[in-house]
Amino acid sequence: MMQSLTPDVEVRLSVGQCVRTLTTSKEKEEVTKTLHTLTSYLDDGPQSTITSAQRAEFSRAHYTRTLQFLISNINADWLQLLTVAQCTELWDGLFLRGPPDQTLLVLMDGISSVSSPSAGLDRLVSILERFLQSGRLTVLLWSRCQGKGPSDSPQLRETLLGRLVALPDLTANQLHHHNKTLFLPQQYYPLLARDMLTVLERTCQALRDGNDCSLTFVAQALGKACVQGHSGLVFGVLAPRLSSCTRSDMVWQRVCWKLLENVPERWLESVLTGMVQAVNRPDALSRIMGNLVLKSKKAQFVITHKLLLLQYKYETRVLSILLGYLAQDRERRPLLIQVLRSLCQAWANPSAVRHTPLEQQLYVSRALLLCVGLLSDAELQELRSELLQCMLGGMQSHLDSSVVRVRRMGMVVGECLSSRMDVNGAKLKFEYEHDEETKELLSLMTPLSEEETEPLDDRLDLPQDVKGQTVPSQAVPSQAASMAQKSGADPDSELDSDDELTPYDMSADQEMSQAAPPRYLRDCLEAFLSSEDPVRVDLSLRAIEGLVRKNTSTAREVSVELSKVLLHMEDRYNTVGFLRLRQAAMVALTVTDSVPVTEYLATEFYSMNYSIRQRLDILEVLIMSAQELSQPITDKGGPSKAIQRVTMDTPLYPGDDPIHWRQVVERRIQSKTKRLSKGVTHPPAKPTPNRYAPVAGHFFFPLLRNYDRPQVTFDLLGGDHLVLGRLIHTLGLLMHLAVNAPVATQMGRALLDFVWAVRYHVDQMVRRGVLFAVCSVFLSMPSQSLLVELSDQLFETRAWLADVAEGDPDADCRNLAVQSLVLLDKSLKTEMNPAALVLQS
Repeated sequence: MMQSLTPDVEVRLSVGQCVRTLTTSKEKEEVTKTLHTLTSYLDDGPQSTITSAQRAEFSRAHYTRTLQFLISNINADWLQLLTVAQCTELWDGLFLRGPPDQTLLVLMDGISSVSSPSAGLDRLVSILERFLQSGRLTVLLWSRCQGKGPSDSPQLRETLLGRLVALPDLTANQLHHHNKTLFLPQQYYPLLARDMLTVLERTCQALRDGNDCSLTFVAQALGKACVQGHSGLVFGVLAPRLSSCTRSDMVWQRVCWKLLENVPERWLESVLTGMVQAVNRPDALSRIMGNLVLKSKKAQFVITHKLLLLQYKYETRVLSILLGYLAQDRERRPLLIQVLRSLCQAWANPSAVRHTPLEQQLYVSRALLLCVGLLSDAELQELRSELLQCMLGGMQSHLDSSVVRVRRMGMVVGECLSSRMDVNGAKLKFEYEHDEETKELLSLMTPLSEEETEPLDDRLDLPQDVKGQTVPSQAVPSQAASMAQKSGADPDSELDSDDELTPYDMSADQEMSQAAPPRYLRDCLEAFLSSEDPVRVDLSLRAIEGLVRKNTSTAREVSVELSKVLLHMEDRYNTVGFLRLRQAAMVALTVTDSVPVTEYLATEFYSMNYSIRQRLDILEVLIMSAQELSQPITDKGGPSKAIQRVTMDTPLYPGDDPIHWRQVVERRIQSKTKRLSKGVTHPPAKPTPNRYAPVAGHFFFPLLRNYDRPQVTFDLLGGDHLVLGRLIHTLGLLMHLAVNAPVATQMGRALLDFVWAVRYHVDQMVRRGVLFAVCSVFLSMPSQSLLVELSDQLFETRAWLADVAEGDPDADCRNLAVQSLVLLDKSLKTEMNPAALVLQS
C-alpha cells in the first residue's frame, strides 16, 4: 500500500501537471478544466475540496510562479480558445483572488517586461486597474497589519514598498501617453490614503475586540509616499478624517500616535511637514501627534528647529499651528520656552540680519510674535529680562540696516514686544508706513475680537434696502421736501430758504499774498542769506527754478554760490514742499551750469560736517540733472499735447469747426477700410544733440576720488553702508545714461574697478548696487570695447556672477546677477560670432 503524500508534494505535483497541460493542450475543455483546478486553490468556501494546508502551500510556494507562467504565455494559442467571460473569470481571477502583495509584484514586473504597445500589455493594465478598484490594496495593507503574510526578508519588503508607492511613476514610464487616469498621482495617492484609513478603522475595531495589530508596514508606506513628494495628496485625505475621528475616541488617538511612532526616522520629516500643513487647528495636531516631540529626537528637531529656523516657506497659519501644538500640553510647554529663546537669538543676531534672506527674517519675526503671544503671565515675567535684551539688540541690528523693509520690521516687532512686556508702563512707538506686511505682524499680537470682526451692516439698525447704499448729497433736499409734503407743511417755505443755495467750490483757491514774488536771481540769493521774513523766503524758493531756467547767463554767474546756499538751507519756516522746491532749484542750476556745479557738489560729497541726508541730496540732484540732460529738448514755446488736443478736437462752437467736409468723408472711408498692414503713420523723430554726453565725465569721475579716505564723520567703506549703496547706484545710473558717449568706455572700466572691491559686501543694498552697476556697464559699453578693454576681467566677473546667482541670500541680488549674465553672454556672442566665422572661412 502506497503511503499518502504530504500537502506540499500534492500541491507541487498538481501545479506541475496543470502547467504541462496548459503548455501542450489545444482543447478548450482541457484548458478550462486546468484553469479551474488552479483557481480552486484560491477558494476557501464550504464546497471547496482543497484543504487549508494545501491553499497555504499554494500561496506560499506556487502562486507567484503560476502568475509568472500565465504572463509569459499571455499571447499563447490556448488563451484564444476562451470566451471573454471565461477569460475574465478564470485567467483574470487568478490575479484578483490570490495574495495581493505577490499579485502586485508580478503585475508590475510584467508591465515593465511586456513590449509596448501590445494586446498583452493592455490586458495586464486592465487587470491592474481592476486590482486597485476592487480594494485589493486594503487587503494587502490589512494582511500586513495582522501579520498573516509569510515572513519575508527586508529586501522583499522594500521591493514591495517601492512598487506600491512608485506605481504612478512605473506605469507612466512604460505606458507614456496611454497611461490610465487611475494611475496618475492625483488619483492614485488619494486612493492609497483611503485604503490606509480603512485599515486604520479595522485596526481600531480589532483593538476594541482585544486583538493585536502591527502598523509598521502602513507607517512605512506612508513615510515613503511622503518622502517622494506626495504628502499633500495623502494628507489631503488623511488629515480631515483623523482630526474628526480623534476628537472623541481615545482608541483612534492611540492608533494615530502608534502610526507616527512607527514611521522610519529617515522619512519622519516629510510626514510631519505634510501633516502640519494639512491640519487646520493646533488641537487637531495635538490629538494626532500626541507627545511625539518628547519621544523622538528627530521629531523634536523638525518641529522645534527646522520648520521654524531653517526653512521659511510656510504660511503664518502653519507657524500658528506648530507653536500652538507646543503650547497645548503642559509637558510640551518647556519646548515652547526653548523655541522662544532660539527665535530671540536668531532675530537679534546682527549677522543673521545681514546675511539671511529678507523672507526668512520676516518668517522668524512672525514666529517670534506668535510665540510671545502664547506665553502666560508667569512665563512672561520669568523671561522678561531675556525678551528685553532680545528687543534692544534686535532693534539695533534691524535699524542699522539700509533696507527699508528690515528697518520697518524691527520697528514693528519692537513695538509689539514692548507692548506685550509693558515695561514700566512705557511702550515704544515708531513712525513708519503701514502696509500689508506691517499690518500682518501687528495682527499677530492683537487679534480682532468678535465685535471688531462683525460686519458693519450687522451692527447698524437699518432697513435691508438701505444697508450698503450711499445716499447722494443732491438727493437730500428733495427727500426733505417730500417728507415735508407728507407731513402737511408748506414746501415753499423750505424752497425759499438760503440753505438751498449751492455753495461755491473753493477747494482750489489759494491764499493771496501781499508780497510780490522776486524777479531776479540775486534777490532770491539775498533773501536766502539775510531775510527773516517767511513769506519772502517762501516766494523766493518757489520762484527760483523758473528764474534759473529763464536767465541762464545770470544763473551761470551765481550758480556755485546759489548751489552752496541751497545745499545748506534748512526748512526754518515749515514751507510746504520745501524739499521738492529746493531739489528742483538745484537741478535747474546743475543743468544750466553743469561743469562748475557738479564739480562743487562732488567735492562737497566727501567733505566733513555733512549729514547723511545732505550727501544723499547731492546724489539725487546729480541723478535728476543727468536724466534731464540726457533727454531731448522739447519745444517749450508751442502748446502741450493736451492743449493741442483740446483746441483741435473741441471747438468753442459747433459752427466754428474748421474741418472741411472732404476731411470728414476721408476719415470715414479710412475707418471703414480694412488693411493688412500700414506704412509709417508718424513722422520720424527729429534728431537732437545729447547734452549729457559732453559732460558725463564731470558727473562721474569726481565721485570716485576720495571714496577710500575715511573721515571723522564719514567712512564710506566702513559703517556708512546706506551712502555707499546709494553712491554705487548713482554711478550705475550715470553710466547707463552715458550710453553711446565717447567717454563710456573709460567710465565702464573705472566703475568695474571701483565695485570689484566691494562685491562681497555684507550689506545687501551695497551688493544690489554693485550688480546694478555691472548691468549698466554691460548695457552701455559697446560690445567691442567690452571685449577689448575688459578682456582680463570678464571671465572672473562671469564666475562671480554665477556664484551670486546661485548662492546669494537676497532674491534681488540673484535676479540682478542672472540679468548681468544674460547681458554679458549676449555681448560676447555678438562680438565673437563674426570672428569665429572669419576663422572658419
